[in-house]
Amino acid sequence: MPEGDDRLAEVVAFHQEGFRRAEEMWPHLQEVTESVNEDGRFVTFLSQEWHSMQHGDHNVYFKGGQGEIVRTADLEGMRAKLRGLAQQGMECFLIPHHIGYLTGYRGINWDEFTPEFTPVVEIISMHGLAESSDAPYPYLHAMGPRDGKGTMQHGLRTGRVFGVIGSTDHHSAHPGTYGHGRVSVWARELTRDGIWEAIAARRTYALTGDRITLAFSVNSRPMGSVLPPTPERSIEVSVAGGGAIDYVEVLHRNHAIHRWSAHECKVHDTSEPVKVLLELGWGEKGLNFDWNVDLRLIDGKLLSVEPRFRGPDIITPLQADRGEHIFSNWAQLGDEQVRFATRTWGNPNTVTPATQGLCLEILGRESTRIAGQINGYDIHVDLAELAHGSRVGYLGGYRAPAYCFQRAVSKAEYTCNTSLMHRSDGGGRDWYYVRVCQKNGQWAWSSPIWVEGS
Repeated sequence: MPEGDDRLAEVVAFHQEGFRRAEEMWPHLQEVTESVNEDGRFVTFLSQEWHSMQHGDHNVYFKGGQGEIVRTADLEGMRAKLRGLAQQGMECFLIPHHIGYLTGYRGINWDEFTPEFTPVVEIISMHGLAESSDAPYPYLHAMGPRDGKGTMQHGLRTGRVFGVIGSTDHHSAHPGTYGHGRVSVWARELTRDGIWEAIAARRTYALTGDRITLAFSVNSRPMGSVLPPTPERSIEVSVAGGGAIDYVEVLHRNHAIHRWSAHECKVHDTSEPVKVLLELGWGEKGLNFDWNVDLRLIDGKLLSVEPRFRGPDIITPLQADRGEHIFSNWAQLGDEQVRFATRTWGNPNTVTPATQGLCLEILGRESTRIAGQINGYDIHVDLAELAHGSRVGYLGGYRAPAYCFQRAVSKAEYTCNTSLMHRSDGGGRDWYYVRVCQKNGQWAWSSPIWVEGS
């Protein structure tokens, strides 16, 4: 931490107290993390964060239920200690966090990068997106702007091999808060071993918020792979989005070589599923409003439910108000009904949403209706009407909290399958990756695939 700067005295003191508290609670943290781990249902990993102005912040993950707080002054010292833990049977990852800051200001230093303990790096979180200098989601935190040499594309240009993930890094203690970063993995099973192996093999991709399924291969090898030299590359991409897809791009050496766009969608088939997002919120800024929703389908089937809940945005924990953190829950009751409760507090400004949502995947027909109650108000919405646009209601008069059933998005709009043949005779190592942009502003980025040079 920086010393001798009176402006940062409060920040340094806050972190020092946090480190002391973490050490004090470490045995309890290990106990709780282990106690809730359940293969096939809910998988947990013990972790800590290591801060460094010069070397960049990193998150340490332990594969098993036990680990120790690692203290060191530099990155090589950290790796040396992790080697010692590995010899004791404690497998570890060391994952660079919010890489896009300037080196020396808690951003990544690619000159120090090694894949030892570090199969992936974090490119998206509440700090912003570090894909490239002109990517969406700029860095707006008090810690500073995004630096080009801290980006994913710069790391790839310098020859580094790594996968990508997203994380929330959200300070409201609301788990998986929507819209600030997620990681998805292609794992063989929902266990610690399964997820750990997938991350180690770089079969990962980064998301902003929506649950986007992204499959990507080159010559039938999945994301994260390093292929032997070959001039001919058969590229396959398959996407199932959380909303209507705007475009899907394949990039080669950081430049787009192929784009699938929404105009290529086939005509909607009424026999296929649709996705409907129910969004709640609006009203007066800063006033908490509790929601209770009970929905059922009439003449339709509920295929899946995706919660899109978030906690209050907190730029720094020093600014946080104490209060209740967990206020959202939901349950699917059979294939026709879902109930949920949540809280909203109005949008903080006209460009930053603070709404809560639940996305319903529905198999229906012309006669399908969504019925039920929102805070005691009866609601009835025809799926056929939602095919043409959103439907809105207010819980009271003007400027009261409101709800919105967003337009029903057809499967033809939220899925994409595209392929291409690409030839490259370059002598150096090539890399490819995929990015997905949805019309609602949610994104996904695959880990790269490399082809060795001849």
